Amino acid sequence: MSGGERHTFDCFECAIHALAPTCGTCGVRIIGHGLESDGRFFCCDHCAEKSGVHGLKDRV
Repeated sequence: MSGGERHTFDCFECAIHALAPTCGTCGVRIIGHGLESDGRFFCCDHCAEKSGVHGLKDRV
């Protein structure tokens, strides 16, 4: 459930397309461990730094 709404999907890819957050810099869908700062999501620390957010680190 997202935002209190129920969803039904035929496949995992459809759920990702509908519900996964997107990177605030490059727009890629974030699947798994992304980074977040002040409500903004990033796919990696490089994208966060490009957007002026410093100090976040990937753990991969």
